[in-house]
Amino acid sequence: MLTTINRGTWGTRTGFILAAAGSAVGLGNIWGFPTQVGQNGGAVFVLVYLFCVLLICLPIMVAELVIGRHAQLDPVGSFGTIKPNTSWNLVGVLGVLAGAGILSFYSVIAGWSVAYIWFAGAGTLSGNAQEMGPFFSTFVANGTLNITLTFLVLVTTAAVLLGGVRSGIERITKLMMPALITLLLLLAARALTLPGANEGLAYYLRPDFSRLSDPRVVGAALAQAFFSLSLGMGAMLTYGSYLNKRENLISAACWVVVFDTAIALLAGFIIFPAGFSIDGFDPTASGPGLIFVVLPRLFATFPGGQIFGAAFFILLTMAALTSAISLLEVPVAHFIDTHKWSRPKAVMFVTTGVFVISIPSALGNGAVEFFGRLPGFEMDFLTLMVTLWNNLALPIGGLLTAVFVGWVWRTDQAIAEIQLHGRRFPGRYLWTFLLRWICPVAITVIILYSVSSA
Repeated sequence: MLTTINRGTWGTRTGFILAAAGSAVGLGNIWGFPTQVGQNGGAVFVLVYLFCVLLICLPIMVAELVIGRHAQLDPVGSFGTIKPNTSWNLVGVLGVLAGAGILSFYSVIAGWSVAYIWFAGAGTLSGNAQEMGPFFSTFVANGTLNITLTFLVLVTTAAVLLGGVRSGIERITKLMMPALITLLLLLAARALTLPGANEGLAYYLRPDFSRLSDPRVVGAALAQAFFSLSLGMGAMLTYGSYLNKRENLISAACWVVVFDTAIALLAGFIIFPAGFSIDGFDPTASGPGLIFVVLPRLFATFPGGQIFGAAFFILLTMAALTSAISLLEVPVAHFIDTHKWSRPKAVMFVTTGVFVISIPSALGNGAVEFFGRLPGFEMDFLTLMVTLWNNLALPIGGLLTAVFVGWVWRTDQAIAEIQLHGRRFPGRYLWTFLLRWICPVAITVIILYSVSSA
């Protein structure tokens, strides 16, 4: 069951929680969550999101951690070890592919935050409402610059992974996460004092329940929860494989969910009060440029806004990096465990491959002109990758994980792993019910809707 190579382990429980939370906390919270809230009805989306997190995502996160710690292998090896000579290892293959696929567009967006460190510090971002939107559009259309920034993000991520689990991943995330949380709290406190903040809070906190009749709200909430919590892509399974057998899996999973959800909600307390303080702000049309258009205008109201803005985008880049680290570690762990490659060889090979497939996303609309429209799709390449991997692959991976633990491996085996060394699991019956019945049914409905509306 155990590998014969030195895979690495977490040095401390805190290190694992911060690394796993760092995997979950990133652009998906600070960029993706407010964008989805704006485009899907405001406060009602927030409520649906919270239900998805508690009733669907948390049970699946526990399942991923249990699989990883039990097998102590990468996603492909874990499913293959628990159920050998079956096709269930293909679920692991999907996770490995999803990790690489998501990182191919995620690294592009992370590159935007790198550029905005310079833009903010150099005073390029004036805060003028008429300038910020066109400035962002011109920037993302610069394919050469975006490819260069994407390469920089991937090289930095690879450098961290070369340090291994404890000296690389754990050490970096233990430094980054507290700094990010502190600055987000300061930004939220400032945003809540702006004129128009009350209107933004009303949009964010007062639900319009009539929007529940729109299935897109539920589908977007579940997709965002999966993406934000790094589920269905093998990241939590891989991180769980580095845990020791005495770790309290339920407590660790709950702490990761608490950190991730709190930071997503905190991002909303920054974006919407700040946005509604600006004339002409339309939350439904904010799009992926939300954080790169709204926040620079907020920084312009600060004394020393250039320094503060640059510091924020530095930390946003750090948050993006913690997620990129986990995404890259999934395929890297696969080549280390299954193919017995050395860590340096695996890191170099996977990083190169991800960079190559990231180029069309980095080209933006230029990719449409270069590659041509894909049959049946009227979208740019980055949006296509988001739809394919985020909206479809992650829920499918989560569904198959729930079925595997709930019905194939069976929850009694998983519970035995959770309760090793006398650990108690008082919610085991609820977890079993949710994993066997609620999670598969809910995710299946969402997948069918996503396919029919694609």
